[in-house]
Amino acid sequence: MRVAYVVKRYPRFSETFIVNEILAHEAAGLEVRIFALLPPLDTHFQDLIAQVRAPVHYLPSLAGKASDWWAELTVTAQLYPAVWETLATATHEGAREALQALVLAQHIHRQGITHLHAHFATSATAVARLAAGICAIPYSFTAHAKDIFHESVDQTALSTMISDAAVAVTVSDFNLKYLNSHCSNQTGQIARIYNGLDLTRFDYSDPQARAPEIIAVGRLVEKKGFDCLIEACRLLALRGCDFHCRIIGGGELEQELRTRIATAGLEAQVELLGPQPQSAVMAAICAAAVCAAPCIVGQDGNRDGLPTVLLEAMALGTACVSTDVTGIPEILWHGETGLQVAQNDPLALCIALERLLVDPSLRVALARRARALVEDKFDVHQNAAQLRTHFAASDVVNLQVAGGAI
Repeated sequence: MRVAYVVKRYPRFSETFIVNEILAHEAAGLEVRIFALLPPLDTHFQDLIAQVRAPVHYLPSLAGKASDWWAELTVTAQLYPAVWETLATATHEGAREALQALVLAQHIHRQGITHLHAHFATSATAVARLAAGICAIPYSFTAHAKDIFHESVDQTALSTMISDAAVAVTVSDFNLKYLNSHCSNQTGQIARIYNGLDLTRFDYSDPQARAPEIIAVGRLVEKKGFDCLIEACRLLALRGCDFHCRIIGGGELEQELRTRIATAGLEAQVELLGPQPQSAVMAAICAAAVCAAPCIVGQDGNRDGLPTVLLEAMALGTACVSTDVTGIPEILWHGETGLQVAQNDPLALCIALERLLVDPSLRVALARRARALVEDKFDVHQNAAQLRTHFAASDVVNLQVAGGAI
C-alpha cells in the first residue's frame, strides 16, 4: 500500500492526533504522503512534526483563472477519462475543491498512491472523494466532532461521503451511534477506532505528592468550557482552598477569559499561558494534581469528540475531571478512572476539583486505573494497525473489482 493523507491544513498545532497516527503508520513500515488543502496559520508547531518522514504537498488553494482550471482538467482527463463522470457527482463541492481533486489525481498517478485517507468530514474528505472517484481507488476518512455535530453540517453531503467511502471511521462509540442513527442505510460502512498515544513517550508517575495545581489545555473557544472553570476557581477561592490554575492554549476567547479572571480577582491564582510546545504541556500536566477538561456543547452544536489532553493526562498519571459530553464517558468512568460532572455546572466542577486537590489517595487510585485503561484501548500503534486493516481490505476489494472488469 501507498497511502496519502488528505487534511485541510498541515501542520496544525491542535491536531497532534493526526501526527501520532502518521508516525505509527511509518513505524510499521507504511509509506505515507501528506496532501494539505491550505497552508498552516499557526505560529507554533509541536515537536513531533519533525519526526514525520512523509513528504508534504500543498494543493492549489485558489480556483485561479478559467484557463488554469481547464488546463488541469485536460491533463487529468488524459490520465483518467472517468474524470467527467466523477465531476458530475460534485454537487456539494466548490470550484476550489474540484480543482484540488484534479491536481491530487495527477499526484496519485505519478506517485502510485493506492489509498486516500482524510481527516474530518469536510473539505478534505470532499477532495479525497472526488480524487478517488477520478482514479478509481478507495478512500476512507475519520470524522471527529465539529464535522458531525455543528449546525453547519450538511447531512446530505455527510451521507454521500459515508456512502462512497470504503469505510468511515469515527473516534468514539457515541459518534458511532449518532452516525448510525442519522445515516441508517450506511451502518456497515462506519467503524469506531479511538485516537491513540505513543505510550513510550508518556511515562506514568503517581500523583501522590503533587502541588495543588490545576492544569487545563485547549483552544480558548466556547466548547472547552473554560469560562466554567474560571467560575469554579472563584468558588474554590471562596471556600478557602489552596490552589493554582494554569490554562494552556490560545484562541478567540482569550480577552473575554482574561476579563473574567480580573473581574473575579483571580489574577494570582489563574493564569492563561498561551500556546505551548508539547514538551512544555507534558511537563505542566506532570506537575499538576488535577487536569480539568470542562467541555460543553456549544450553542452552535460544536463539541469535543474525545479530547486528546484527557488521554495524555491519564497516561501521565494526572487525575482528571471532565463532563459527560460525547465520548468522554467512554474513558472517564466516574469514581474509577476520573471524576465526571455535568457540563455548565461550576459548583459541581468546584467540588470535584477540591476533592482531588485535598485527597492524594483518591488521585492515585483514579490515576492508576486510568493508565491501565489507556494502555488497553488507546495505544496508537494498536489503533493505527486497525486502521491499516481497513485500508488493506478496501484495496483488496478494489483490485478484485478491477480484475473482474478486465
